Amino acid sequence: MGTAGRTGCCREQGQVMTSTSTSHTSARAWVGVVTLLAGALLPPLDFFIVNLAIPSIQDDLGGGDILGQQIVASYAATYAVTLTLGGRLGDLYGRRRIFLIGLVGFALASLLCGSAGEPWLLVVGRILQGLSAALAAPQSLALIRASLEGREQTIALGFHGATFGLAAVIGQSLGGLLVTADLWGLGWRVIFLLNLPIAALALLGSLFLHDPHTRGVEKLDWVGAILLFTGLAGIVIPLVEGRALNWPWWCFVLLVVAAGLLHRFWRFESTLSAVRNSERHVMPLVPPRAVTAPGVRIALTAVALFYSIAAFFLIFSEYEQSEGRTPLQASLDILPLGIGFLIGPLTVQYLMRIMPRRIAALGLLLETIGFLVFAALVAALDQTPWAAAPLALIGFGQGLALPSLIRIAVTHIPRTFAGLASGLVSATLQISAALSVAIIGGIYYASAGAYGSSPAIIAVSILIAVLLFGSSVLSVRAERVPSAETSTKVVGTHDGEVREGKTLSPVRDQ
Repeated sequence: MGTAGRTGCCREQGQVMTSTSTSHTSARAWVGVVTLLAGALLPPLDFFIVNLAIPSIQDDLGGGDILGQQIVASYAATYAVTLTLGGRLGDLYGRRRIFLIGLVGFALASLLCGSAGEPWLLVVGRILQGLSAALAAPQSLALIRASLEGREQTIALGFHGATFGLAAVIGQSLGGLLVTADLWGLGWRVIFLLNLPIAALALLGSLFLHDPHTRGVEKLDWVGAILLFTGLAGIVIPLVEGRALNWPWWCFVLLVVAAGLLHRFWRFESTLSAVRNSERHVMPLVPPRAVTAPGVRIALTAVALFYSIAAFFLIFSEYEQSEGRTPLQASLDILPLGIGFLIGPLTVQYLMRIMPRRIAALGLLLETIGFLVFAALVAALDQTPWAAAPLALIGFGQGLALPSLIRIAVTHIPRTFAGLASGLVSATLQISAALSVAIIGGIYYASAGAYGSSPAIIAVSILIAVLLFGSSVLSVRAERVPSAETSTKVVGTHDGEVREGKTLSPVRDQ
């Protein structure tokens, strides 16, 4: 055989080997993605299911309404204020490692909750669940972004968004059934113990996780972490607890102090970023250039407005029960929204073939229309089975918009900060949810007391529609800005040197 023939043969063999290797890597990556999705399912699943189990917990452990508020608030507040720190820890110390620590911690905290015999022990377990969830949740999105590219990343983000819909479906339908069924005599405890087999499967799948992350020499910015944690806590705790406690004076004091702490945090991060200590290698917790990169603030604002819908889940249940529906009936009535939310993300990859851009805007517009139609139906017919149609449209639009908005936000932040980007997006969603419940929920209860539940839910549905439309406009603006991965603008490195080309990584060898 001649040289050309041997060369061609070797080339063909090399292509086959490369193809086989790529196929093997791709299969391994997708097993890892399924593992990440299992881990991403647990935090929202716990949020939805626990709401339906609170009456049973109160009957068993006592504590009354205060315990119910603490069960929800302790988890939501801890989760929200720790998300950014959790994402940054993944960037610095390895996303797979932090994901596994969070997953094991969540399983152990769930076991504590499921075996709690005293109210205070359950609240402690919920705090530990929030901390662990904040470690694990950002890593799932960060690892998807860091491990996959192009169409595979888009598909994986669609599945990631679908996990929230799946959590809504399971939480709002099976949650009540699990408590009522009293499996193995466990009662409400089964909703926490259910997390253990899910976590176990995720731990097995973690063997297939690949983290393209090399730990650098940077150290965690503990001063910034403390300032951010206390600042966010000063915002989230009053928002979560304020309405239930009739807005005591200390809520407003905390909000003012929190604003000062967050301002101090930003100044500290800017100073630390400008003058890096070459010996200590302290990386800012939130590097200012990651947040001030083109399009990031617009995208995060769109995400915040998008989650104004969070209050609707609480409001709808209250409205339904005021109309004589039982809690289980109310959970089934909103089920079309959860089903639509489950289907929406799975269609993103197919829609992208037709319209690669504006999918977030399309989903948000569908949500806007759904809320306006729902308000019109309530105004014209009051309690009606036809409400299922706009609710399904709202859920479908939400399922389209969520992964698309996440993609827009995280791709405007340099890939090096994938964990930080995930933490920022997740924290924005959680803080927006707290704001939504406090403000829109407050408007609903005030209106319901003055004019009745039907006019109240009509008013807040129109308000949410307006906010969602604003989010759609901002999402279009954000998509017009080149992402961090394709930008060719002049950027600055951490040592002050200015270069042209793709966005440069501010940490070493990542």
